[in-house]
Amino acid sequence: MCRNIKTLFNFEPPATEDEIRASALQFVRKLSGFNAPSQANAAAFNAAVEEVAEAARKLLTSLHTHAPARDREVEAEKARERSRQRFG
Repeated sequence: MCRNIKTLFNFEPPATEDEIRASALQFVRKLSGFNAPSQANAAAFNAAVEEVAEAARKLLTSLHTHAPARDREVEAEKARERSRQRFG
């Protein structure tokens, strides 16, 4: 369920708004246990997604590092290799 929650810090180019929102959505889904909330819970669910996304944005813009920025393709290949080793 949390496959979209990825490390978003220290990439070039920086994390996009869509990536931040996708991670926030997955986080709220995990906490609530809802993949899609009922109409009665939709407003609270959507508000939580926006609040988590805002907190993530603030965090990402306030972090600092001296490490070189990571390359998205290199990190994706590492993830694919881990998956091949794990699942065959």
